[in-house]
Parts: sequence; structure tokens; C-alpha cells
Amino acid sequence: MMLFLKTEKVKEASNQDSSGQLRKENILYLIIKLFFGKHQNSKFDDLRFWVAKFRIGNIANKEKVKYSVYKIDVFNKNAEDKYMAQQNWSDKISNAAQIGGIETAVMDNGFGRGTRIAWINTGTGLRYKVVIDRAMDIADAFYNQHSLTWLSHSGITFPEPFSSRGIDWLRTFGGGLLTTCGLTHVGGPELDSNGERGLHGSISNSPAEIESIIQPDPITGKMEMSITGKIKQTQVFGPCLELRRTISGKLGQAFIRVHDEVINKGNTPAPHMMLYHFNFGWPLVDEGSDILWRGTWQAPDDIIENNILKRGDNFRKCSAPLVKHSGGGEEAIFIDPTPDGFGQYRCGLHNSQLGIAVALRFSKEQLPCLTNWQHWGKGEYVTGLEPGTNFPIGQAKARDQKKLIYLAPGESKVYDLEIEVLNNLTQIKEFLKNIIHKN
Repeated sequence: MMLFLKTEKVKEASNQDSSGQLRKENILYLIIKLFFGKHQNSKFDDLRFWVAKFRIGNIANKEKVKYSVYKIDVFNKNAEDKYMAQQNWSDKISNAAQIGGIETAVMDNGFGRGTRIAWINTGTGLRYKVVIDRAMDIADAFYNQHSLTWLSHSGITFPEPFSSRGIDWLRTFGGGLLTTCGLTHVGGPELDSNGERGLHGSISNSPAEIESIIQPDPITGKMEMSITGKIKQTQVFGPCLELRRTISGKLGQAFIRVHDEVINKGNTPAPHMMLYHFNFGWPLVDEGSDILWRGTWQAPDDIIENNILKRGDNFRKCSAPLVKHSGGGEEAIFIDPTPDGFGQYRCGLHNSQLGIAVALRFSKEQLPCLTNWQHWGKGEYVTGLEPGTNFPIGQAKARDQKKLIYLAPGESKVYDLEIEVLNNLTQIKEFLKNIIHKN
């Protein structure tokens, strides 16, 4: 069996101190255990591990071990080749789009008329719509015949980049699998000496400039596909921020990866807040579906009487539609995520009736906050899992709490998220065990 390793930011070094004692620094320890089946999470046996790079001081002085975490992807190339061979692409495909890929289009009707989109088909039953003109957010998402997400009454609307006052954001909020909030403010509308800020910021109403679209080519064994663009949130005299986003996947694997880099293109420090508003809906979300997360939690400060907590209900189960959630009725929980030993965090949803689960993965270091939003209105039935740099408390409160990020000119922040659909019973049991049994 041949194994291939892909590493990021890895180096090794060693030297001796002045006393001649061996001092080891930047030693990379790779501990890789391949348990096919138990840890298998795709048809390609694509196994992902996280390893620690230890920085060890003078051992004689028993200095404490410090460590940082680096990602390493381990995959079984033979298994991938075997899967491809089983499909027997040779001489049977004229166009890769017959299996999957990326198809761009422009909507020509309704609120979304003139909006650029990209349909991405993974060839596994997972297909989704990237809205290029709405910060490359993700609207519709399906796994086989099942919708994974909630769509608002309006659905996709044409972008309104300058509708960033008060609650204007709600007028163009289409729901969808992912709506990006930020880049300088997440939370309710505010007005103070630092300016006026509308609900959740303006980035989701900003169109992207596409840099590249990479199509898969299964005939030559190239299964990866991606779309990359940049989205600007800028004004004269600042702040001037740019979001560079890549959404990627692989033919034959039911996952979506989002890689974001936020860069301060201006010449003065800029405040920065980011929140990923993932919105899940029927039939994935249904009465009795499990809302899966791990960590300590509290009610938001501005919700004095949070009905979920006050009633003592099981707020980890999706409710039936509620009359009291008509209109603006909603509830929320702020969660301090408990990551695994390598700083990674997984949350998601599980519908045992459909036999599928959706797992959302991100780095606790990058996104230390998680909000669970629940809105069980009749005809507006949705729950959200929302990783963020901050809870949606607004820029003013984050500044007061000294939790507001400032990006220096030229400085950037990187965020990586992955959402995966699980339909294998073994995979689902492992996912549930790692969350439910550790709460």
C-alpha cells in the first residue's frame, strides 16, 4: 500500500547549546494510525489527521514542552485509484459534466434576476449553489432528494451593497446553507462615535470578482474542483477589507470546503468580525432531529428570559413548529466550543429517519465562538449553527470587552471550514459518539 502525505508549514531543526548538551527544536512527530473502516470517512479512504509539532527547550532544565498544531492530510492513493477504476470512466464519458463539476449561470427571473450563480455537483448526490454576486455564499444545497438548508420567502435576491443600515439586511436575507456576516461587524444595528453599522454587516450583499474556476477531469484522474473569487468591503478613508474565498470539493466525496482570507488593504488598522451563518432546514431539520455540539453554553445577555432554558426543554432536539416563534420569535445559545486534542471542532445535525448527518468542522483557534440559533416559526422553520470570531454581540460591545480584532495594514486572517454529509451508519455512529458521549 502506498501512502502520500501532504503537509503544511513543516520544518525540522536541531542544534547544541553552549554546554554541549543536545537541544532539539522544531521536531516534528508524525503519529499516524490507519484504521480503515473506523476512521474511514469517504469512498476514497481519505483519512485526515492532525499532528503536533513540539518545540522542546533544554531538556536538562526540564523546560515545559510547547506545541503548535499543523494539519496533515493522509490518504490512500491506491484506494482512490481503485474507486476510479471501478467506475470504469474509460471510453464511456464525452464530457466531465456528465459526472459532476461547476456550471455557472445568471438568474433571469424574480428577485434574483441578473444574479450570477455557480452550481457545483460532487457526483455523490451532494450538489449546491454558490451565489457569486452574494459574497460567494451558498444558497440551495441537496443530498440526493433531500434539501439540507432553509430558504427564506424571498430566496436569492440581487445584491444591495449599500443597504447596511438598521435591519435592511433582513430584506435581502435569503437563508441558504451559508450566509457570511461581517467583515467589521456581526450583531444588531449600532450607532456610536465609530459610525453606523447595520445588522450583520454588508459583506453578504457584495459581489465577487472571480479569479479562477478549476474543473475536474476524471478521465485524467483530476478529481478536485474549485471556484475562487475576491469580495471587497471598502470605502474612501477606510476601512478597506478584502475577502478572498475558495470553495472546493472533489468528485466522489460529499463535502464542501471553504477557505477564506480576510486582508486589510487599507493604510490604517481596521476592526474585524466574522460569522458564518449556516442555516439548516427541512427535511434534514425536522421534529426530533439532533442538534449536535459540544462545549459550555450560556444565554445571550440581551435575552433575559430565554424560553429554551427557562422551560428546561431539550434544546438539542429540533422542535415542532411553534406559534410563539411567529414573526420575530427566536431563541439562541452562545457556545464555547470544546475542541479535540488538536484544536479542531465538529458540530452538526443528525436526522435518524433520513439516515443522514451533516458535520461542520472548523478550528477553535480561528473561530472560538459558536452560536445556535433556533427559529421554529410556521413556514419559517430553521436552526442555525454559526461559528464566528465573536458572538453576534456587535462591534461596540466586542470593543468594550476588548475582544474586537484589529487588522493592521497588510495583515490578514485565514479561516477554514468543512461541511460533510454522512450517510454511512458506521460514520454516523462515530460522529455521534465523539460529540454526545463527550458532553
